[in-house]
Amino acid sequence: MPARPIKQATERAWQRMLSGRRLDLLDPSPLDIEIEDIAHGLARVARWNGQTKGPHIYSVAQHCLLVEALARARAPGLDRSRRLAVLLHDAPEYVIGDMISPFKAVIGGDYKAVERRLLSAIHRRFGLPAQSTPELNALIKTADRAAAYLEATRLAGFEAAEARRFFGRPPTFSAALERDYLKPWPAGTAQARYLDRIKKLAGA
Repeated sequence: MPARPIKQATERAWQRMLSGRRLDLLDPSPLDIEIEDIAHGLARVARWNGQTKGPHIYSVAQHCLLVEALARARAPGLDRSRRLAVLLHDAPEYVIGDMISPFKAVIGGDYKAVERRLLSAIHRRFGLPAQSTPELNALIKTADRAAAYLEATRLAGFEAAEARRFFGRPPTFSAALERDYLKPWPAGTAQARYLDRIKKLAGA
């Protein structure tokens, strides 16, 4: 049989960052991950596909800060490295964006595999275990669902009963937390606050 023609590699699987790094989505290296790129990207990725109230998007950076605050309130004894893991739980979205859960279910395993590889590389970049423990994952999931409930009812137009059906019962939270984390910030504010927090937890 005649030899098959060699397919030229015309499709790229890497993202160029403003830092100048090229991050390979299929084989991400911790060496190509920069704190500033994560903060810049997450501050400009919209939660809820942008379907939120207010003059600014509700960014993934602000969501991650809310989740970390909820996790700290639920588990005050968390050490700095585990708080950092909570803050980074959606960090892959600085590359792949925030895909709403219904669409993730349609796409299936491929999206999850890319997300897991990116998160593993990000963890290693910050000196964390490539995978979090089941206990920490459970805490992250609980805090993430609590944040989703609050965002859904305060910003995304959900009725309380509908939000409870999708995200569980309303979380306990303080008025200060709602005032500080549930009013969408400008992108520059979200970037600066996320960057400041991640540097404090990473010891940078």
